[in-house]
Amino acid sequence: MCGLIALLGADSDVSRRLCELMVSAIRHRGPDANSAWIGKGVGLGHARLSIVDLSAAGAQPMPSRGGSWTIAFNGEIYNHQEIRAELPGPWRGHSDTETLIEAFAAWGVEATLSRCVGMFAFAAWDANSRTLWLARDRMGEKPLYYGVVGGVLRVASELKALLADGQRPEVDRRSLALFMRHNVIPAPFTIWQGVFKLKPGHVLAIPADAWQGELVSRPYWSVDDFTGQTPFAGSDDEVVSHLDTLLRSSIRGQMEADVPLGAFLSGGIDSSAVTGIMQAMSSRPVRTFTIGFDERDFDESAHAEAVARHLGTDHTTLRVTAQQALEVIPRLPVVYDEPFADSSQIPTLLLSELTRKHVTVCLSGDGGDELFAGYNRHFLFNRLRHLHTYVPSFVRRMAGGGITSVPTSTWDFAAKLLGGNRLGLRAVGDKAHKFAEILKAPSADHLYRSLVTHWSSTESLVIGGTEPLTILTDGRAARVTDPLARIQYLDQLTYLPDDILVKVDRAAMAASLETRVPFLDHRIVEFAWTLPTSLKVRGGKGKWILRQVLDRYVPASLIDRPKMGFGIPLASWLRGPLRDWAESLLSEDRLRNEGFFHPAPIRKKWEEHLSGRRNWQYHLWDVLMFQAWWDYWRHPRPFISDAASSELLQPHER
Repeated sequence: MCGLIALLGADSDVSRRLCELMVSAIRHRGPDANSAWIGKGVGLGHARLSIVDLSAAGAQPMPSRGGSWTIAFNGEIYNHQEIRAELPGPWRGHSDTETLIEAFAAWGVEATLSRCVGMFAFAAWDANSRTLWLARDRMGEKPLYYGVVGGVLRVASELKALLADGQRPEVDRRSLALFMRHNVIPAPFTIWQGVFKLKPGHVLAIPADAWQGELVSRPYWSVDDFTGQTPFAGSDDEVVSHLDTLLRSSIRGQMEADVPLGAFLSGGIDSSAVTGIMQAMSSRPVRTFTIGFDERDFDESAHAEAVARHLGTDHTTLRVTAQQALEVIPRLPVVYDEPFADSSQIPTLLLSELTRKHVTVCLSGDGGDELFAGYNRHFLFNRLRHLHTYVPSFVRRMAGGGITSVPTSTWDFAAKLLGGNRLGLRAVGDKAHKFAEILKAPSADHLYRSLVTHWSSTESLVIGGTEPLTILTDGRAARVTDPLARIQYLDQLTYLPDDILVKVDRAAMAASLETRVPFLDHRIVEFAWTLPTSLKVRGGKGKWILRQVLDRYVPASLIDRPKMGFGIPLASWLRGPLRDWAESLLSEDRLRNEGFFHPAPIRKKWEEHLSGRRNWQYHLWDVLMFQAWWDYWRHPRPFISDAASSELLQPHER
């Protein structure tokens, strides 16, 4: 796991200076070594976190044996030994980077990508055709940004590297509108005008003499190719065994490392399945890590510890106080580079820092919900779609209005009186109001959009913020005719790469920790699309098939409980220890003077939240994360990363 940068269109002196600044800005992604390669009109740079082949033979940027190709690579190719067996030697070392660059020289980029199993992003220079090739892994585990900034085409693993010399494009208000709706900025957009994310599963070839024109990437792999597959033929036992085999193969490949390795363990289905299989294949106790909170409603550490005891892992729990969590907040604009408002970013960052004290590589259970229908919305949608078919819309609207007329705090109080704490229920008021939105939605597609929407009227919120079309609004999902499959399709193309994988990558890499995601092996993704709904949702629960696999490793009694999520007590913090900080960022004068938002709807929600009548924590967190981001990034200044420092990034004094 590393950080990479690339440049086109600068002379050698400018390239060298920019490469140094850009690599330094992402030194936290690769604290072990950093270097640059400068060619005619092109530059590549790399910050290395040594995982496989720790010797100098694995250093980057790396040239091919014949010298026609040079690569800066971030990620892991888990099957690179199989690929290497098809190529002639001799070999300088045993890194997957060397395998990849020699495969490019022999077969070309796209033919090589079709053979690769892994997570990756890279910039590779073909000197013969004078073309810069960019690519990103199929599901979007590894990031890659590009854009023309300061008259130079810049490419980097993180946005901060593109702006390392103090250049600042204009804020893209279309992207800001998307952010306020979804709490993230979906690919290919970024918060800066003219700067883009390469979409997952895409490749982009940029000729050295054409980088100033429109750059159009193309997919080399797409979920679209697998949504209409023939269903898996076999009994329930056979399909469960097949998934078990696929997971064992994926996890075995991802356990390969020349450095200490562990696993995140929340005690939920996904992380317990990954850990259980790891331990079954390991000759020594697997290192596992979880985080616990003093607030009981948000603490899963006891469940994780019970699973760890059963499996016999070497387990570490970090107990986090509210003060420790709050101290993370000022760092978020630097860690995430652009506005990002999934509040579980806070415990994810703390967990990553804990884990990095013990291991360099960590496997996670992300992706299981998206592939096997594990979110509440998946199996609730499966139940409630009939409600939308048979209950008239005016009846549903009236019922929804009645539910939202009762404050969330009243719903929470009633739930406590009825034993909600004993039953493991939390945030009942939020769930009731969300259910009301489900009732009021006029169609299945509107229902899904309402579930993933925060601010619904972004044009009346963001000044000049007209939303562009996205996968959620361009009609593309209509090709997936099964309603539940369509939700999973949209989750896999939006929520997973734009939220979950961004959250984990930035938090982990800020701590110089490599994370690996076994569920996102593309062979497992493709297999999941052969499964009918009955193998995912059964008995009112999601992830049926994955639960059957897990039963082979962990007793159901340790896992069977309501889905909790990885949350923090944000609503109460905004009314308590974060109130003054939030008030300063949400003041009417400040909002009006900065000119991004109409203040009235924000102030209304803030006042209602403080009163306890409504819980607007997520809507307000969206605004706060933009405000905190803008407060940090609005001043042009160069950046330098010091991986040995307790602070992530140190700006040069202006």
